[in-house]
Amino acid sequence: MGPTRDDEIRAARVGELGPTRVDGPIHLAEYDPEWPGLFDREAARIRSILGDRVLRLEHVGSTSIPGLAAKPIIDIVLLVPDSADEAAYVSPLVAAGYLLRIREPGWYEHRVLNGPDTKVNLHVFSDGCPEIERMLAFRDRLRTHDDERQRYEDTKRELAARDWTYVQHYADAKGEVVEGIIARALAERD
Repeated sequence: MGPTRDDEIRAARVGELGPTRVDGPIHLAEYDPEWPGLFDREAARIRSILGDRVLRLEHVGSTSIPGLAAKPIIDIVLLVPDSADEAAYVSPLVAAGYLLRIREPGWYEHRVLNGPDTKVNLHVFSDGCPEIERMLAFRDRLRTHDDERQRYEDTKRELAARDWTYVQHYADAKGEVVEGIIARALAERD
């Protein structure tokens, strides 16, 4: 028998903290107009730490969608030349108070760091990673299509009310709806 999803979640975690457990429903907050400002502040801090190693910074995830309820965590995508080269960016971020939480070498060399004083998930990918286009297409589609944003929010609210062991289980459960929105967004771009 191969690894379970829980095994994969645990294997990607860095450090002793382990995966984020909720053991219950997921808390969604109503949209907060302060979220874009939190992104701007965090983006400025990241740029000041990493300088020209920052190839791109984007506000993604539900907090980047005006009007959408969300877990109150600012998701940021950071593109660097090579996300597998942790020495180039992780050490300076850790010295500034960030914490490396996830390492997924088998999925685009994805890394996640949490912010020092704000609830931030800093997703790090290499320049040219195809996942970036998908994430931005999803964000942009929700920003411009009220029906898609409502479909996604309805799904989030229904799923958030259930009991979950890990936050990642909740995220995985949204997958079919997310993939449908991404597919429509990418088809519209072609």
